Amino acid sequence: MIHIGLIWNNSKDLEFLNNIKLYTLGISCYYHDSAAALLKDGHVIAAVEEERFSRKKFDDDFPKLAIDWCLKEANIKPNQIHSIAFYDKPILKFERLLDNYIAVAPRGLKSFLDVIPKWIHKRLWIKHEIKKHLDGFSGELIFPEHHVSHSAYAFYTSSFEESAILNADGVGEWTTTSFGIAKNNSIELTNDIRWPHSLGLFYSAFTYFLGFKVNEGEYKLMGLSSYGNPKYYDMILNEIVDVKDDGSISLNMKYFAFTHDKVMTNQKFSDLFGIPRRTESERPSQIHFDIGASAQKVLEEILLKMTFYIHKKTNMKNLCLCGGVALNGVANYRLLRESPFDNIHIPPSPGDAGSAIGCAQYAYFIHNKQTRIIENNHAKRIRESVYLGPSFSNDEIIKFLDSKNISYEKLTRESLIEKTAKIISDGYVVGWYQDKMEWGPRALGNRSILADPRNAKMKDILNEKIKHRESFRPFAPSVLEEFASDYFDIDIPSPYMLMVANVKQPEKIPAVTHVDGTARLQTVSKESNSLYYDLINEFYKITGIPIIINTSMNVMGEPIVNTPSDAYNMILKTEMDYLLLGNNLVSR
Repeated sequence: MIHIGLIWNNSKDLEFLNNIKLYTLGISCYYHDSAAALLKDGHVIAAVEEERFSRKKFDDDFPKLAIDWCLKEANIKPNQIHSIAFYDKPILKFERLLDNYIAVAPRGLKSFLDVIPKWIHKRLWIKHEIKKHLDGFSGELIFPEHHVSHSAYAFYTSSFEESAILNADGVGEWTTTSFGIAKNNSIELTNDIRWPHSLGLFYSAFTYFLGFKVNEGEYKLMGLSSYGNPKYYDMILNEIVDVKDDGSISLNMKYFAFTHDKVMTNQKFSDLFGIPRRTESERPSQIHFDIGASAQKVLEEILLKMTFYIHKKTNMKNLCLCGGVALNGVANYRLLRESPFDNIHIPPSPGDAGSAIGCAQYAYFIHNKQTRIIENNHAKRIRESVYLGPSFSNDEIIKFLDSKNISYEKLTRESLIEKTAKIISDGYVVGWYQDKMEWGPRALGNRSILADPRNAKMKDILNEKIKHRESFRPFAPSVLEEFASDYFDIDIPSPYMLMVANVKQPEKIPAVTHVDGTARLQTVSKESNSLYYDLINEFYKITGIPIIINTSMNVMGEPIVNTPSDAYNMILKTEMDYLLLGNNLVSR
């Protein structure tokens, strides 16, 4: 229970006590995707990644700017925060690093000299950093374990009263994969796989070998894999990873270098596949596609084995999936279709950034034993899970436009929807900047670039002229929720763009249909995002297609836009045709 050190003497005092709001701050940083989140009486009221302010993609530094924005958004001072939670236990993580370097010595000296000083001079002093930045805070600092923070985020954003939990990522403190059970105010992780045997690092090794950056390019590998055939599947299982019937794994470490070096794989890995690691500038060839397809299939099969074992052990009908591996939409779809669980929930930001919310939820619901009230309104749960970031009023947007002498046309809400839908249907590319910024790695209709899915050439136009990225990268469709099953082989909402489903009518929406006949879809309901829904619905009235291409408003190597200035820069440095900043239309 929470004790407040005052004596209450009369009804006015009791009324004041009842009006006290409990603010809980969650922080994630120092590995990748630094973020901060603020809870008010257990409800998430603000959450944002540090990169959106610093403009440094995947920023891993202490999230000063994100924390400051959260407090400003809530209009509170540090002394009003009851508890602060950090998303893992730094001492345990440091212990694992030291233990690892001792085990691999004398290899790893260069890595040791690079990594350990960062911990000694900075990362071990996170408690000091928090108190220094939040001067006046006098509450409790809490450090849940990494996978507990993941689990709390997945469970407390679900509608489940109880659920099995599956965590799969690179590594937390020692644990790389874990499972257990969550009920009301408790999370118990009963089984785990430990460093260095990691499903996340297995996939990251192939990400690295195929020429992408670790912790950044895993989704690129997922897109690349669709172009290949899994011809190396058996070889990977025979040589690289040993998989048991329960899904537990053991990596053959003779092929990996990540325990002692900054690179993921070694020469033996290259020799096994008969090619050197692909460089970033090298055009992918069929062997790269095939290796990617093989790694993807192994990942999926391991996850399926895990879910069957967990279902047998927990006897639960619900599963919460979390950790960075849960961002793999192709694998998620297979689990949805083939796993024994009746229901699967994946939160919108299942990686490390999401744990800023998760550790705060752990502090509130578990550590402080506060009552959990399940939100059964699906659309409201989506709104409170996603649209949590900064917003700018129409007056603030106009002030920016006028200050830069930018020409624009003011629109009403009705004309905004009608004109934008018509522009998109005429084949133009539109920047759509509205309301609160999304939480997580996906733009879900508020910081988006939109286009017509009927135009088969639109995929190449967006990749080359707008996003400036690899040609094999697919684009996502946003579909009106009630039409989702007409166009995609899916019978549940997919509001967070975390499912890659088969396309039923690819001839009608070629620009969002990937080479293997799939698409990573976002379902949109009127209740979850009324403005975006009305825009897609207006496009549907014009074209007969209830779908719009949706990709995040950024170019390769940059974070999603935050301010109106960030958004306007997109129209300056790309060939985007129009930008809708609130109710204001800016033409190229």
